[in-house]
Amino acid sequence: MSDKNPSSTMPAAGTPTTEKGNKPWREVFAVYAEPATLRMLLLGFSAGLPLLLVFGTLSFWLREAGINRTTIGYLSWVGLAYAFKWVWAPLVDRMPIPVLTRLLGRRRSWLLVSQIVIIGALIGIGLTDPRLALTPVVWCALAIAFGSATQDIALDAYRIESADTDRQAALAAAYQTGYRIAMIWAGAGALWIAARAEVTGVVGYQQGAWQTAYWVMAASMLLGLGTVLLSPEPAMRLIPPARNAAEWLKSALIEPFSDFLRRYGKQAILILALIAIYRISDVVMGIMANPFYVDMGYTKDEVAAVTKIYGVIMTLVGAFVGGVLAMRFGVMRVLMLGAVLSAVSNLLFAWLGSRGHDVWALTFVISADNLSSGIASAAFIAYLSSLTNINYSATQYALFSSMMLLLPKFLAGYSGKYVDAFGYSHFFTATALLGLPVLVLVWLASRIQPPAPGK
Repeated sequence: MSDKNPSSTMPAAGTPTTEKGNKPWREVFAVYAEPATLRMLLLGFSAGLPLLLVFGTLSFWLREAGINRTTIGYLSWVGLAYAFKWVWAPLVDRMPIPVLTRLLGRRRSWLLVSQIVIIGALIGIGLTDPRLALTPVVWCALAIAFGSATQDIALDAYRIESADTDRQAALAAAYQTGYRIAMIWAGAGALWIAARAEVTGVVGYQQGAWQTAYWVMAASMLLGLGTVLLSPEPAMRLIPPARNAAEWLKSALIEPFSDFLRRYGKQAILILALIAIYRISDVVMGIMANPFYVDMGYTKDEVAAVTKIYGVIMTLVGAFVGGVLAMRFGVMRVLMLGAVLSAVSNLLFAWLGSRGHDVWALTFVISADNLSSGIASAAFIAYLSSLTNINYSATQYALFSSMMLLLPKFLAGYSGKYVDAFGYSHFFTATALLGLPVLVLVWLASRIQPPAPGK
């Protein structure tokens, strides 16, 4: 899994791709067969696997074990590790790991350590029985989330540094594809394994079945670990040694943030506003999606088949389409398309609410919603990548990717109360309207002149 490292061709500072690509279609599609893109597919799988194992799949397991819903809700707070990963991103960006960094390089060493933490915690959580003691489950879930968030930091930096700006959309699409495949495996796959591991004739909860499922998930992480060991490290950036702790803190923590403000000036406020609300329609609506399916009378099998498997496949198609369109027409045009589609697809849920129990209507709406989500995600990841300075890629990207969830997640906490007061139809319409400011911000951001290289 080696190829000529192209990272030396990247500019000193990433810039938003606002111009039309106009590359030949054959050249556009050829990017998806390059080693760097295929590596990102496998590493995307490694990044996507832990997420559901500390959210949806874990919640199913705990509920089956008899844990009350209030406790399960509190346990979802382990996900805050993803929202605050920017806090320790400077360490991942700058701090070497003894021995490993010398052998593997800065990016691969952090990827390897984070993956080992995830594997160990998945094995550990499989050994726990939540009926007997919940504290070990909490600590293992925290370790999985922390290791996963750290892997995200290092992997985002690795992706940004592994190819030039023109290829970032393709890498983002490959990453999203691997990520979504992993979510199918960690969601529907883990439930399928647990069901098949149950002892025939035994009625009720079986701890051994869940142990088997989580240990298979731990073994699945070896795919990403092997990819890291066989992949090349991006070109080494020489970082002058700090003379004291204050100088290190300035270079590792303060400088990455001030660099962004210095490069974009007053326009940084507009860019940060766009990052903060671009996915607001999807995130706020998504919290109420599963309760909506239940209230509409859809069975578990119907929801699993349509939303967890077929829906994820449609997201993969959308991510691929988004990556191709971004390379062909430029990121900003596809960013606008994704924002429009995300808002319109929420209106389809309002229409679905008037259909009653209609599986074909559900399939149509999920197709449109997940396809638009994939297109928007691929373009948005490419846009965030273009904003980062290669010298601070891990820290800056971690900040951007954390910012995009904070406000939407905060508002989403009130989604249930809103539905109780006004109903599903009004709620879905309101989430679509939340996307209108996004369209304005994308249009304004597309008019920003990129900073000169090196600034």
